[in-house]
Amino acid sequence: AHRPAPITLDEEFAQAAGAIAHARDAIDALVAALLEAARAHWPDRWTALAPAPVLAASWVGYDTDGRTDIGWADTLRFRLRMKAMGLARLAAAVPPGALADAIAAALDETDRQHALCPVGVAPAPEAVQRFAWALVGGRGRALTGIDTLRGQFDAAIAAAADDGERLRLAVARAGLVSHGLALAHTHLRLNAQQVHNALRHRLGFDAAPEDRARRRGLIAAINAALETVRPVPVDLGALLAEQSSAARLMMTVAQILKHVDGSQPIRFLIAETETGYTLLAALWLARRFGVEHAVEISPLFETPEGLEHGARVLEEALRSAHFRAYLRRAGRLCLQFGYSDSGRFVGQPAASFLVERLRLKLAETLCRHDLGGLELVLFNTHGESIGRGAHPTSLADRLEYLAPAQSRARFAAAGLSVREESSFQGAEGYLLFGTPALATAAVARIAEHVFAPPAAAEDPIYAEADYAAEFFGTARAAMAELVPDPGYAALLGAFGPALLDPTGSRPARRETDGMGGPAMIHHPRDLRAIPNNAILHQLGWLANTLHGLGQAVARAPETFAELCARSPRFGRAMAMAAAARAAGDLDILRGYVATLDPGTWLDRAQRATRPGRREQLAAVA
Repeated sequence: AHRPAPITLDEEFAQAAGAIAHARDAIDALVAALLEAARAHWPDRWTALAPAPVLAASWVGYDTDGRTDIGWADTLRFRLRMKAMGLARLAAAVPPGALADAIAAALDETDRQHALCPVGVAPAPEAVQRFAWALVGGRGRALTGIDTLRGQFDAAIAAAADDGERLRLAVARAGLVSHGLALAHTHLRLNAQQVHNALRHRLGFDAAPEDRARRRGLIAAINAALETVRPVPVDLGALLAEQSSAARLMMTVAQILKHVDGSQPIRFLIAETETGYTLLAALWLARRFGVEHAVEISPLFETPEGLEHGARVLEEALRSAHFRAYLRRAGRLCLQFGYSDSGRFVGQPAASFLVERLRLKLAETLCRHDLGGLELVLFNTHGESIGRGAHPTSLADRLEYLAPAQSRARFAAAGLSVREESSFQGAEGYLLFGTPALATAAVARIAEHVFAPPAAAEDPIYAEADYAAEFFGTARAAMAELVPDPGYAALLGAFGPALLDPTGSRPARRETDGMGGPAMIHHPRDLRAIPNNAILHQLGWLANTLHGLGQAVARAPETFAELCARSPRFGRAMAMAAAARAAGDLDILRGYVATLDPGTWLDRAQRATRPGRREQLAAVA
């Protein structure tokens, strides 16, 4: 009775949108500073610039990985809301005139479309038909690209009365060019298994991609399918009939690009990617539904297999001429690294080491295939606590922990163009953008991290590569023993999410197409990373950050102490462990475990003196 009401997806979207709006204000302030500096250097040409130093994106309402409660109509509804907020932002930035009238008309039509968008996973055909008429009939007035408005912005800037008005219009135009008609870029997410299921139904590929003995034949088959696949038309009626979640999501992409905003690419994040076949299968879906040109297919490396062999995954995909051609047309390769889930499986210290090693290997793989001219987008996703990958000391340390200076320097030396991305998730993450002042400070720290030259001094940890590999490998091996241990799953499931308030609109247990989550927790994989981490917090011991470190330190304690003192990179990783140790106590864990021991209750029953108390305690035992 005293717990808060369950959090809804609409509430999460509103919180995310509020944080993004503050972030966009701070980005505009940064863009204004850049344009003012440009005006001082190029007084006759500065208005031609449209800087995009920092971008905002969101997957709230678009993330269907492990959940079945978000329908295609919900995704379109949230995307229309994001467009309406972007148009409202533009409307507030321009003076009265033809440009303002065009924005107002687009906003009015977008609001009408949003009002008619169905809700839920199974919308009524009649509601879908009304929505389709609104999308098609209002397409011209609502605008589905930025070209018309950009031309009007150019004219308004040229006709502006003074530099102050020109600057305000140039800042708004830069936001339009960098973010399209919406408040933020769009990231869709699903699971690799959903992609595999879609092709199993369509192409009859029954072999499991995880089966290495059959993978070569499977990849040959998908390459042959990519050779012959042709785009098919997609409409809302087809979406209504589609049963495969991955196909539905790609078809939803087609509707967004066609009827909402086709000016910006849409990220297609694939969780638990462990084979190159997954990327080729996603490319087949994109080509089938005519959106290959505007979809950024991105593997998410988060499982032990993905972290250990991610370079092989990319290598398998790059052997396909179709995938190489797709990347060359896109001009970039997007990769995602999941600290939250990888910490759950391999431990946070080992995850940090494995991700950095993988980043460097992936860059080498690109260059080996003569794709070094691509932009490399590296998206580090994590939660807001230690156990989910958030460094506890400062935002600057967090960013440096995720994208170490040494690896960024190696990318620069190799001539690679790199875009770093980081996530801010949930209410705690949104706090960093909770007020205009906080958002300005956060964007300033981000800009400092990204644009300041990496430190020139060599970090000692890189000269001790063998020690680093042994240290983190030892911690990794210890977690590899703990995670499948039935006792560990029993500990997590003994009290389970009953220890927690709801952590969001997503269910604590993972769901799959047409099914809910498992009734019991047999493996940590059955739980989401958020409740998994929260349960460990409640139990008083952050095993996902601490387990195995004692064994690792004991192998060479003198070297450990020296690197903690001299290596900023190693020191940051160990600061995570120190914070986790300070937040826990093994006696708390022992107390919880004791409540599950019948002997505890029998001992208490034996000492009971109140009438009836002995029987009650014996019944608990």
